[in-house]
Order: sequence, then structure tokens, then C-alpha cells
Amino acid sequence: MSALWNAIGRRLSFTLDPETAHGLALSGLKAGAIPAGKPHDDPRLGVMAAGLAFAYPLGVAAGFDKNAEVPDALIALGFGFSEVGTTTPLPQPGNPRPRIFRLTRDRAVINRLGFNNEGHDAAFARLVARRGRGVVGVNIGANKDADDRIADYVTGIRRFYTLASYFTVNISSPNTPGLRDLQGRARLAELLARIDEARAIEAEIHKRAVPVLLKIAPDITEADLDDIVAEVTDKSLDGMIVSNTTLSRTGLSRDPGEAGGLSGQPLFERSTVMLAKTRERIGPEMTLIGAGGVDSAETALAKIEAGADLVQLYTGMIYSGPDIARTINRGLSAALDRSGAASIGALRDSKTAEWAAKPLPG
Repeated sequence: MSALWNAIGRRLSFTLDPETAHGLALSGLKAGAIPAGKPHDDPRLGVMAAGLAFAYPLGVAAGFDKNAEVPDALIALGFGFSEVGTTTPLPQPGNPRPRIFRLTRDRAVINRLGFNNEGHDAAFARLVARRGRGVVGVNIGANKDADDRIADYVTGIRRFYTLASYFTVNISSPNTPGLRDLQGRARLAELLARIDEARAIEAEIHKRAVPVLLKIAPDITEADLDDIVAEVTDKSLDGMIVSNTTLSRTGLSRDPGEAGGLSGQPLFERSTVMLAKTRERIGPEMTLIGAGGVDSAETALAKIEAGADLVQLYTGMIYSGPDIARTINRGLSAALDRSGAASIGALRDSKTAEWAAKPLPG
């Protein structure tokens, strides 16, 4: 499928506006027009993280399936998990179009979508109707015009508690004004305390513990990271996702002059350095998911070596097509063959110190 995508699919897709192409991809997955193919069977790639069992360490990041339309179809492509959202309590249109821009030479994307989604009710109805059994996380956010944004996150925990395999608390999107202020220590402490309280109530009612992860930006300082890790540890969260898109334009062949978050290859270095610095601070027990610039087995493995238990991608699929998960899984198996390691988890942290010693790119 990769060769066919490179020869035909990408060329046709790239003649369309990026948001239109994305809508067609979702339609194709819903209709079964994108074949799942033969799964890559290698138990060495299995990972236990945050109390959950993942068949593969590679997942789809939030943003691709905002409204929980195709989580099981994505897992059938060879991903170990899928994350839906970001979903907000009320539907919202997001920012005006155009709001997604391909930077083809850099294998990157800039987006300023602004949490466009159909709201909790639509996502909830689709998740209730799921027939698959794979790991599906729910990425929760706040409405742009909410009077109490923290209350929106609490609402997300309560609404999806019986359906989510795990939650991601997204306070790091650059496209909702003021959202990243929640990463400041005082506001973060309040947010996590209220989420912790809501989760404890739901866990008691449903006799089920659902992991909660915090997704952070790659643009914070090391002092900011110290504060975030301290609050995450204090509130007993289950993990972190490092990282969201960046406002930096470092590494681009040219600056297109578009506002929004940058994803894809230019984010890889920054996000992986931040990942390793997070692992050094948070210790070996907590789950970390590495995201940013993953588009090959080599970049996925680098995230794991830098400290990630699991890895996510989105932009890589835009440029490499729907077979990217199986391609990466095969590559990770080959890496295990070369290293002699018994499992992919055995390679975690093997280069954390090396990555953490690097300065964050300017």
C-alpha cells in the first residue's frame, strides 16, 4: 500500500485543500475503502503502560479523529491505540478557514484549527456504538468562550468515564487563546486537583480506575517543566504526553508566515529533547507518550530510547499514507532483531541521558 500511496494517493490528496483531504480520509475509513491489511504479529512489541495493555507502542494522536468517527478503523491499520478529540462540552466551529497548511518540503503542517469539534454528545454517541475492543483514549478540552475552563475538563472526565480507555488533558494547544496559561503552576494545580477529585468520585461509582495523562507544549522552559512535573506527581496522574505542536519555526526551509501550531519533522528534535528532560525529572515509573515528528521506525525508536513508553503520530500519516503503522511496526521488530532485546520496552531510556543533555532548539 505504501508504494501505491506514494505513486497515486498522495499526489491526488495533495491537489485538495488539506482540510478537504482530511475529510475524505475519514470518509474512506468509515466506508472501509482503506483496507486494513494483514496485521504485524510480534508479541515483543506489546507494552504495558498506565495499567493498560497495548499490542503495539504506536498510536494515532488526537486531532485526526476529533469526533470519534473512526477509532477502530485506525486500530485496524496496525496502530496499538487511537486517541479521539480534542472534544469540548459544546460544539464549536473553530477558527476561520483556511486553517491547515502543508509545508511539503519540510514534511510538516501548520494548523490553527481551534478545537473545532461536534461536542461531547456526538463523540459520546459514537463511542457507545463502538464494537471494537482496542485502546481508545479521549482527549478533553475547554470551549473557547467557557466561563470556567477548568469546569469543562471536569465535565469531560465525568461524561466519558465509562467509555475512555484513558484521558488526555489537553492544555497545550496554541490555537485557543489563553489555554496554555493553564500550564502555569497555580492554575495547573487547581485544574489537576479538580480533575483528581472528579476521577475519584467516578472511580468509586463505577469501580474502575481510568488513567489520566497531561499533554504539554514543547515551548515551555525547563523551569516550567519542573513545576509541571511537580504538580503531575503531586496529583498522582498516570502520565504525560510530550508534546503538542510548537509555535517555533526553527528548522523550516522557509517561514510561510502562517500562525498556528507546527507539527511534523521540524518538531522532532525539540519534542524529543523535551521528552528526555521530562523522563529524567519524573522518574522511571510514570507513563510517557512521545509525540512530534514521528514518521518512521527510526524516529519512533528514538522516542522510545529517549524515554517514551508509547509513541504517537499524525502528520507522518499525511505524508506516508495509511500503511505507516505496519511499516513502523516492522521496522521496530527489525530493531529488536538487531539489538537482541527481548521486548521494545527493554530499549526505553537507553539514550535518555544523551537526549536530555541537549539544549532545547531556539
